[in-house]
Amino acid sequence: MGKEMLSSLQTEVTQLRAEGKYQETIEKANELLEIGTLYNDYKSMLIAHINQAASYYSIGDIEEAFASMEQYEEITQVHGDDADYLQLYNILFLLYEFNKQYALAKETLQKSMHLAEQLKKYNILSNAYSNYSHVCIKLEEYEEALDMAKKGLAAAKLHEPNTPVLEVRVMFNIAHAYINLNLLEDANLIMVEMEQKNVFDSFVRERAQFQLLKGEWLRKKKAYKEAFQAYSTAKEIVNTYQDVYLLKTIQEKRLKTSEIMEDFHLSYQVQKEYINLLNIINEREIAYKAIKLNVKHQLSKIQKKAELDYLTGLFNRGYLSELATTWLRDVKEMKTPISCIAFDLDGFKAVNDVHGHLMGDKVIREVGKVCKSALSPDFVIGRYGGDEFVVLGRSSLDETVKLAY
Repeated sequence: MGKEMLSSLQTEVTQLRAEGKYQETIEKANELLEIGTLYNDYKSMLIAHINQAASYYSIGDIEEAFASMEQYEEITQVHGDDADYLQLYNILFLLYEFNKQYALAKETLQKSMHLAEQLKKYNILSNAYSNYSHVCIKLEEYEEALDMAKKGLAAAKLHEPNTPVLEVRVMFNIAHAYINLNLLEDANLIMVEMEQKNVFDSFVRERAQFQLLKGEWLRKKKAYKEAFQAYSTAKEIVNTYQDVYLLKTIQEKRLKTSEIMEDFHLSYQVQKEYINLLNIINEREIAYKAIKLNVKHQLSKIQKKAELDYLTGLFNRGYLSELATTWLRDVKEMKTPISCIAFDLDGFKAVNDVHGHLMGDKVIREVGKVCKSALSPDFVIGRYGGDEFVVLGRSSLDETVKLAY
């Protein structure tokens, strides 16, 4: 039953993230993680962490995304395989790039390249080279960007079956590097080759990016009117699938080009469109902040639930153990005593045997309630298990003995 439940949850978590339902993904991943931990199912735990990390990344909670990846990495080091490491490198690259930690992003991509080459995973190798080239372009390291992109293209050609779109995605970086190096004829040759691959009818994002690339090439040639038209075509394509962040880049280029053309009426129109788009982006980011706050609230409830005993509402054994460990670790610095009272209920088995377990549960609850009300805030009480209770406090031996009696 447990294995079937895990398999179903794995599928659900992966599907929810694919659909962009990030809050639901995080919540279901927590459920998968809890059950996976119970059954020592490390695959389930890895799936939970990787989908949580990707979801946190998508809503902009990079701190939580890194926390999920740290736990993913810990499990991978002991129980993971090469495929798990590739997943790790892929998400870590996104997080480092988001934080503009480009040295770490490059280092992560190098690890991915090394492993992908060993495994002969040429599609992953190609993507890693392409991402490395992309980082170099951001850093204006165009010679290195060109070199990495060419290596990525060579890897893409080794991938079986032949996948033209994989090659085209690397060729974008080759063309961008050529343009920034003012090698416009070389860039044009690559762009012609890209068109001959016949992938743009099937891949709408790549079709939009090609028009954006074409606009860059035309603007470098000072053909501003044609460049503006290419950017406008890219805008129309992106409007069909609403990638607002790519649209923002395109609108910024349209605005700058219209200003270079000194077409003030056109600039005014583009400026209005741009402001409207910024409002849409702002609304989306507010929505993501709301999701982030709600996720934090849900996690807080889950954490609280994990610390409490389901029957009495007192703290449970796990929380008591953690608290005792913390207090013992801090005792040297704080110079305060630590006390512990442990007790169980005499004759409790007879209550269950004679009156049944429901009555036994009621007795446990009442004892917990009475004990809690009798304790000062200096003491913490929890149910250790069965009819066993533990009281922890920061009090002297005399005070503790007096309380016990």
